[in-house]
Amino acid sequence: MLSSAQKSRLLDKAREVLGKAYAPYSRLRVGAALLTEAGGVFAGANVENASYGLTICAERAAVAQAVAAEGPDLKIKALAVVSESPIACPPCGACRQVLREFGEEAVVIYYGPEGLVQKSLVELLPEGFQLTRKGS
Repeated sequence: MLSSAQKSRLLDKAREVLGKAYAPYSRLRVGAALLTEAGGVFAGANVENASYGLTICAERAAVAQAVAAEGPDLKIKALAVVSESPIACPPCGACRQVLREFGEEAVVIYYGPEGLVQKSLVELLPEGFQLTRKGS
């Protein structure tokens, strides 16, 4: 369960980092902030590149910050995504897969066509890719 204070904190942090996005090509600046189960808050902004495939989304930038701080056992509790654009801005498919690696029940908050949306990662990516070990 995510409290309204936690939700507000994540949205504020995502808006704060939004101003640091590097988006000279699309002009779509995005900020993301995530809350870990350990209580850490980490933010990221999108970083575009002339070779679009090398672009880093805000959500994955936030995940990289969190892993660098908390290590590979990181568990995401919630993530907020904001943009300056009036269009809906949920995480892209690649970000959904990366986020799900660290907490498929994590809450994702973003602005949709009707306003603020809150869904779990498993709702956004119901059958995400998973490697299974032989014999398990």
